[in-house]
Amino acid sequence: MTEYLTIGDGRIAYDIAGAGPLIVLSHGIGDHRQTFRFLAPQLVAAGFRVANADIRGHGESSMNWTSHDGSDAISRTDVAGDLLALIRHLGGPAVIIGNSISGGAATIAAALGPESVSAVIELNPFTRTQGFDAGAFFTVPRYRKGLIRLGMTQMLKSLPQWMRYLDIAFPIKPADYEQYMADLAEKLRAPGRFAEFMKTGKSTPADAEAQLRNITCPALIIMGTADPDFPDPEAEGNAIVALIPAGLGRVALAEGGGHHIQADSPDRVAELTLKFLSDIEQR
Repeated sequence: MTEYLTIGDGRIAYDIAGAGPLIVLSHGIGDHRQTFRFLAPQLVAAGFRVANADIRGHGESSMNWTSHDGSDAISRTDVAGDLLALIRHLGGPAVIIGNSISGGAATIAAALGPESVSAVIELNPFTRTQGFDAGAFFTVPRYRKGLIRLGMTQMLKSLPQWMRYLDIAFPIKPADYEQYMADLAEKLRAPGRFAEFMKTGKSTPADAEAQLRNITCPALIIMGTADPDFPDPEAEGNAIVALIPAGLGRVALAEGGGHHIQADSPDRVAELTLKFLSDIEQR
């Protein structure tokens, strides 16, 4: 059942299940919280209370937010503030599991609200500022194809191009892939929704990168090895960990997984997540 948290003039939609320590799930751009449909039940079964949220402007959350800087952008800092508000509302602290833009948001939330965030797990996160890799563009087909589709999505403000990008971003297709994508496209066709998604392109990961050195909690970076967004996903994960204070970060891989490993490799993500949480509990 969808619940809502009012934050300023907006509302964040979420659902919650289970009992135990709190985990908050947060999805990436142009998606909605149903992306965690396979992972969330495994975390509940393992003894966690799991809150699954739609980021601002997406899913069932409200539109037309004003950013922390007064713009209409949707930034990682904005999403981080929403996550901290949700955690405090639900009685944290919490582990944040964030995909893509929400991986960067998890970094910021952990740095700005250390009392509210006990650990972060970032799934293929955009936590560092990215540059164009000309060499990989010509030598790594998945990177080239993904970059072209993302560029066309932004330039043309095109939903069909976004859906074509997602086809590349899911090298492993879940059993319900066709229906999920049809439902997602329908959601993005709703009045104002695609325009809200486009607002995420008005921000960069610079705010998240600047906060990596300020994390004080354990951090796990899980990268899908076939993610088209990065020339070398494992190297990207290692680069993120290198900016986190020593001893707090680690990298793990979902072999063959794409950008949305919570949906295309949920068993692997659950395995890595539960091991990580068990390890830090025993420290």
